[in-house]
Amino acid sequence: MQTIKITTSQNIDIDYEVAGLGERIVARLIDMGILIVLFLLGLFLGIMAGVYSNSETIVIIAYVTFLVILVFYDLGFEIFMNGQSIGKRIMKIRVISLNGSQPNVGQYVLRWLFRIVDFGIEPGLVALVVAAISEKPQRLGDIVAGTMLIRTVPRTKMNNIVFMPMYDGYQPVFPVAAQLNDRDIELIHEVINSYQKTGNNVVVYNMAQRVKEHLNVEPPQGMNDMLFLQTIIKDYSHISAQADTM
Repeated sequence: MQTIKITTSQNIDIDYEVAGLGERIVARLIDMGILIVLFLLGLFLGIMAGVYSNSETIVIIAYVTFLVILVFYDLGFEIFMNGQSIGKRIMKIRVISLNGSQPNVGQYVLRWLFRIVDFGIEPGLVALVVAAISEKPQRLGDIVAGTMLIRTVPRTKMNNIVFMPMYDGYQPVFPVAAQLNDRDIELIHEVINSYQKTGNNVVVYNMAQRVKEHLNVEPPQGMNDMLFLQTIIKDYSHISAQADTM
């Protein structure tokens, strides 16, 4: 799985798994399926309303309503569902800014406007080709808006990290990590996962400050907050594993 390192505005380096073309295509197919179902439902209700009310106005309203949903489906869901349409949520992928934060409304609108190019010419061909050859990969709308699609599933589960045995020669950077407990490490890992899902780098900064104050430590020069928290997890895992063998 392709990954990308993003440095946030608070100098936090995060590795994201980039959403694959397969996941993007399946998510799009799911969204198209939902729109088709809505169209058929709207068509049925419009016909029934026209039959029983004998009014063309109701039929027109039903068609216009579906047209509005069709046009603004992706834009509306991405703005109000943290960068995810229903298809994206099912496939566990979402839109983020290239700086790791949640896109603003302007970015969502830009990538939505370029859907005309991405999906309007030989439906989906432009988006597929550009995403296949771009570094991220990004479709044209993502490139213009400064966004990309990532996977929301954490790369490593909690039970694989907290008590992950380190190699024999590993030397903890922060031996005072032994002062923490399992719950503290779980909270740190939850903060890291929360950042990967929401792009809220403030939670990483706040957690790092709390840990530094609690342990009374200062990270080496060049170690950002995310790396500090990851190192604390590694040190705690190593110290706990060594204690269990005694």
